[in-house]
Amino acid sequence: MEGKKAPAFELPDQSGKSVSLRDLTARGNVVLYFYPKDMTPGCTTEACSFRDNIGELRALGAEVVGISADSSGSHQKFIEKHSLNFPLLSDAGNTVCKAYGVYKKKSLYGREFMGIERTTFIIGRDGTIRKVFPKVKVNGHTEEVIAALKALRQP
Repeated sequence: MEGKKAPAFELPDQSGKSVSLRDLTARGNVVLYFYPKDMTPGCTTEACSFRDNIGELRALGAEVVGISADSSGSHQKFIEKHSLNFPLLSDAGNTVCKAYGVYKKKSLYGREFMGIERTTFIIGRDGTIRKVFPKVKVNGHTEEVIAALKALRQP
């Protein structure tokens, strides 16, 4: 998907306000990360890492946005509990997750089910996907994103 146009979307954020990809890219690069579920250990670690590094990410010209299938209300609680400083979008029908190819068959303890595969996209101001991080390992991921943003700034 790198080098291709990012699928356009419009989803409600944690307060129910509609947010589109166009709105986000108008402000700069977008670090769009898809995660399985609010309040779960891996997703909390990932969100808090983005929170703790938001200054550096913004200094590199990027906004962070998370997407999961959780409701706006669930996102609001997640943001309040962990003092998150970026929006979380609700993709209740997994429409955007499917458009980005992150809604996949997963297995846990021998049981197969459909779910969101933790994936991060860096999308440029022009709406082009600059970098994809598939099957994200939470520890060290924010540092990988920061390194990629720095690399993208090189002429």
